[in-house]
Amino acid sequence: MDLNQSGNGRQHFVDKLVAGVIKLFKLPAQTIQLISAKREARTASARFARTAHAPQLKAESVHCIFEAWPRLKEQVTAGGGLTDEKVIGDETQRNLFYRIKIETEHANRNNVTRTEAYRAVYFRCPELHWALFAHVISRNGGWNMTDLQGELLPRILSPKQIEANFELLERANALIFSDAYPQLLLYEAGKKAGRDYSHLLPQFGVSRFMVQVWAQFWRKKESPLLTTALIVNEQHFIEARIVRNSHYKRNVLDQPEFQLQAILQTNAVFMPYSATVTGEMKLAGLVLEDFSSLEERIEFGKRLYALLYGVPEVYEGVLAFVRAVQHSGSRADYAPHLFTAERKPGDNRRRKSYKQRLRGCSLIGGARPLYSPKLAEAWSDVLFEPAEPGDWVDWADDVQHFFRDLPLPPVFEITNEYCLGINKIELAVLAAEGIADKK
Repeated sequence: MDLNQSGNGRQHFVDKLVAGVIKLFKLPAQTIQLISAKREARTASARFARTAHAPQLKAESVHCIFEAWPRLKEQVTAGGGLTDEKVIGDETQRNLFYRIKIETEHANRNNVTRTEAYRAVYFRCPELHWALFAHVISRNGGWNMTDLQGELLPRILSPKQIEANFELLERANALIFSDAYPQLLLYEAGKKAGRDYSHLLPQFGVSRFMVQVWAQFWRKKESPLLTTALIVNEQHFIEARIVRNSHYKRNVLDQPEFQLQAILQTNAVFMPYSATVTGEMKLAGLVLEDFSSLEERIEFGKRLYALLYGVPEVYEGVLAFVRAVQHSGSRADYAPHLFTAERKPGDNRRRKSYKQRLRGCSLIGGARPLYSPKLAEAWSDVLFEPAEPGDWVDWADDVQHFFRDLPLPPVFEITNEYCLGINKIELAVLAAEGIADKK
């Protein structure tokens, strides 16, 4: 199988691969599994929803933030947005500024250090819902990174595509952390000092929009509003720097392989909500259909937040998992019965033909768990390049419509569907090998 094709050749290969997966997945056994998984997902989600209470956004608080939007937009457009640290006159505040910058740089080394930093902040300040939310999302980012060096994806992606996909995942993860983590630390410092430091946010390159959000949070402590604002802010923050960036569009987002995400469901974000000591894997989450859509990414984030904080069984289970399991980047963190971080000596994934190992959420008798390396064994640290300057308020439309509600998704228990997603990737590998054998 030639994974280094270019242009029309690669598009043709992907088209045939998709057709092959669909054909294999329409076999009677797979069809029955899919129908059963979807039925079980709906049933379990409906049962959890009976005791769910989605976080609420207060209309009057939203109005207080957005009544200043026209003036804020004029100010940013006129050049009154991001400022320089030299304007900080107070020595205490200057010391705080440099301490937070150093701490952020230290924690922004890789996905594992970022994920742990979010977790630590949450346990120090549990009112910061976004810290736990970001921790869970960042775990998913790490698993996606190590998948690129794991058992399956190297069999259907070229080394060039693997590197390009990692570059995008790493840059997005690091960019969001560089913007969000100083906000969390600044709030924590203010909480200890008994004063509001939100006026210092622009010194860290944070959007002016977040200044009034944090100032209001300081007064009212409305966690759902702050979390929603951070979701909106961070997705706008990466929109121009990642999604519209010509480099990432050319090398990843516009590539034929990227369309495989929807078919193979590799763009799912899920939250383990069962302690691994029981040996039972339970996952709640959603599938992002269109990464290129800013609106879809924001609504996706809002639904995930509503799921995490609105369904007691999910929140309590996720919290137990987060407390018990240190993030390593390996999927063995949450499913040691399906994955292993230990690579079999002499294993060559590119030369050795693949044999299907999973049936539903179980290994076929005698099959070895799928290789899922720890992040440190899969990728070296990447030196973080500072974010390109600019405040998204300058180009964004009115974002108030994102603050109307926090809807709970109707179906969110995806344990069995997740396993079928792995089955699909296995079928993609088998289909790719079949295409190669016919050449």
